Amino acid sequence: MEINGKTKLMGIIGNPIEHTMSPVIHNTIAELTGENMAYLAFPVKEDVEAAIKGAYVLGVQGMNVTVPYKSDVIEHLVSIDEQAEIIGAVNTLVRVEGGYKGYNTDLPGLYRAMGSEGIEVKGAEVIILGAGGAARAAAFLCAFYQAKKVYILNRTLEKAVNVAEEVKQKTGFADIIPMALSDYSKIPGNGYLVLQATKVGLYPNVDETPMEDKAFFEKAAVVYDLIYTPEETKFMRLARENGAEAYNGLKMLLYQGIAGYEMWNQTKVSEDVVEKVYEKLQQKVKK
Repeated sequence: MEINGKTKLMGIIGNPIEHTMSPVIHNTIAELTGENMAYLAFPVKEDVEAAIKGAYVLGVQGMNVTVPYKSDVIEHLVSIDEQAEIIGAVNTLVRVEGGYKGYNTDLPGLYRAMGSEGIEVKGAEVIILGAGGAARAAAFLCAFYQAKKVYILNRTLEKAVNVAEEVKQKTGFADIIPMALSDYSKIPGNGYLVLQATKVGLYPNVDETPMEDKAFFEKAAVVYDLIYTPEETKFMRLARENGAEAYNGLKMLLYQGIAGYEMWNQTKVSEDVVEKVYEKLQQKVKK
């Protein structure tokens, strides 16, 4: 692709940022579709306000936001999407008059990723492992997309309680139950959709897992691990050994990026392009 005076500039801000796969997603789509666009990673180690103002002055058309700025960035935006405001986290900025509007594409990205695997959230009984940012997003997803019941399991019960209460207060979704991770045996029955939303098992700590007990995995029908490196986590392997379907989080990364790309360029990315970008992401992860 030729970069010239008409090239639209996009990017991602965060710290650290060197590991990001987002340039692979956006630059590959642009190359495949002939969009005159370049996407770069911008390490922002301090003063996110200055970064946002500078990007606007330089004509940056859109940006992604990753840790630790998903909440900090909100006060520096012109406006914010209703769903992102409820969640209290933004990962996508779209240029508007005077600045940027904030959106959260993590939730629709995860929903679309699970849907692509035939996983239905509406009416599902769900177990979420963790109570950090990813687990919080997963809990809001379950509320927005009408899960039947949600259990939030965390080593520190207080954190799970805080997430559950926030989701109840902001969405009105009542069937969300916080529990200590060690109390999983109190969850009745089986056939659950399990969302693994901790960082346990993330590369290079590939021999770690938030749960080892066979009895836990017997409760799972489908496991979705939000980690995507390694390609198969120990948690996923244990789930498969106990008869559950298991998927990693690479498609979540893909679809949250595609949602942003579509907003920035006012277009719809075709499924054949989606498949090609996904193949390239898989190749990068395997390396």
